[in-house]
Amino acid sequence: MDKSINAIRFLGLDAVNQANSGHPGIVLGAAPMIYTLFTQFMNATPTDSKWFNRDRFILSAGHGSAMLYATLHLSGYDVSIEDLKQFRQLESRTPGHPEYGHTDGVEATTGPLGQGLSMAVGMAIGEAHLRARFNRPEFPIVDHYTYVICGDGDLQEGVAQEAISLAGHLGIGRLIVLFDSNDIQLDGPTEWATSESIEDKFKAMNWHYMKVRDANDVDEITEAINVARGVTDQPSIIEVKSVIGYGSSKAGDSATHGAPLGVDETERIKRAFHYDLEPFSAPIEAYEDFRFNVKDRGDVAMAKWQAKLEQYRETYPELAAQLDQIMSGELDVDWRKALATQAIGTKEASRVSGGRTINALSQHIGHLIGGSADLTKSTKAKGAGGNFHHDTPLGRNINFGVREHAMGAIVNGLTLHGMKAFSGGFFVFADYMKPAIRMAAIMCVPSVFVFTHDSVAVGEDGPTHEPIEQLSMLRTTPNVNVYRPADANETAYVFRMALESTETPSVIVLSRQNLTVKTRTRWSDVKRGGYVISDAEDFEGILIATGSEVGLALDAQQELQSQGIVVRVVSMPSLEVFRAQSKRYQDSVLPPDCTKRLAIEMGAPDVWYRYASAVMGIDRFGVSAPGDDAIAYFGFDVAHVVKRYHQI
Repeated sequence: MDKSINAIRFLGLDAVNQANSGHPGIVLGAAPMIYTLFTQFMNATPTDSKWFNRDRFILSAGHGSAMLYATLHLSGYDVSIEDLKQFRQLESRTPGHPEYGHTDGVEATTGPLGQGLSMAVGMAIGEAHLRARFNRPEFPIVDHYTYVICGDGDLQEGVAQEAISLAGHLGIGRLIVLFDSNDIQLDGPTEWATSESIEDKFKAMNWHYMKVRDANDVDEITEAINVARGVTDQPSIIEVKSVIGYGSSKAGDSATHGAPLGVDETERIKRAFHYDLEPFSAPIEAYEDFRFNVKDRGDVAMAKWQAKLEQYRETYPELAAQLDQIMSGELDVDWRKALATQAIGTKEASRVSGGRTINALSQHIGHLIGGSADLTKSTKAKGAGGNFHHDTPLGRNINFGVREHAMGAIVNGLTLHGMKAFSGGFFVFADYMKPAIRMAAIMCVPSVFVFTHDSVAVGEDGPTHEPIEQLSMLRTTPNVNVYRPADANETAYVFRMALESTETPSVIVLSRQNLTVKTRTRWSDVKRGGYVISDAEDFEGILIATGSEVGLALDAQQELQSQGIVVRVVSMPSLEVFRAQSKRYQDSVLPPDCTKRLAIEMGAPDVWYRYASAVMGIDRFGVSAPGDDAIAYFGFDVAHVVKRYHQI
């Protein structure tokens, strides 16, 4: 055991020293925790690191990546000694912070503190829901735990506070957090920044709390985890008192947090720990320990589960088919039945269209789950089947409360667990959710973020609630598809695009005000991101618009026509999807020889100059007034569009 723990420590330190960059303090202090989890509790195996019923481990304290990589290497995952030597180097498989989809065995991208713990809450919700939905007597097909190692910094982050509160309220069992409690953070002792009682705080938020007084006492850690596994109606936190930089000459000092200890100091610690091995070496006993207690034990658990799954398929074929779809990540939806188109003349806010679409899709996609941040009555984004809670785990509506930060991260955790997950909120509060949206984009997971109240048409609530720069903010984020549909039918189609996505998160931006279906919309057009919604022969210019402004552009087209001026109107529900089309298609919609183009959108204008020679946008904050008055104040009416077109 000691040799194995020290192997984690020194492979981690060797990686940090080689890179001359990293965080050695957590490697020395928390190694016994990760060792105990992997060798005594984790049902997972490198034989199939994506085995569906595996336990999930999230290193929320992502700066401790060297410790995780060393553990994954010893356990037999596809992380070699050469990979450890390439820690934090260009294009290596061992980046500075763990990256999902990049390194074998990493369950979530972590590093921004609090995000990992919050995603783990989403994973645990997913497990609880699927366990209730699919398990039958004698068939515990969904039966696993979510484990987390976090630090003081994680627990100070607002996103974690929100997630912790919600997890306790929902009574989520099978979520076990090991808190590496060393009383140190980067700037110095934690007492400089906080004086709260972790025990009292977590108990007040309906968590089961335990304390381990010495991180090196593996037996005590083991006993605590065993107790936590038996708690089914609360998440559990185990505060493990550790020493940052344990064994080093600066043990207990913040200096060990984020700077390499150096080769000489590492060698001194090795001698003190009787670890007489060259850099990047581990004793054979450590490899045997991990092989027997991680890989072999995991292989046995997986084989038993696979045999049970085959029996389950024979006994419950319909349920098994549904579970197989979740495990494969594939959708089997008859979209024509799931998404009914609306007739020309239909007038409703796209938030209403979106809510109706979610309701319809929930009947065809049993693992569609989500909810809003105390805004369901406004966003209409609500899951089906009642509210999710420990007592009602089959519910697919999550009452997130006013917790936008955590909502985004929890949706990512649900998505990582194989669910089709969505959130709902006001678009201006995308600012609160940007970190989670960015994490989804980095991880290449198809989370769906639904936002309503998309412009100054919000009206009376004023500039604090009227989004201006948010469209540009998200459109300039790599690997995010932003959708702003023009009417009820475009709204239905962009939800299909979002749910069919496999590697890109989607942001769906919907209106508060009514939008009229003015033309026939086809899936084959909308799925290209931009298309000609109203054409004309020998057009001299093009009006490009999104959302409510598409209807305005169509009205302006008619007014220009009455003046003898012929223009084409292009609806652009997603700039990102349009940009991914072939140049030939893009040129067919926006011919290069037609340079007189006016983009119309109630938001920051900058991104539109890629496609337009002139832009009608908004480059200041909004106003408090009735929605129609706010729209008129900013000049978004036919007369101003026609006037602006003449000025090009």
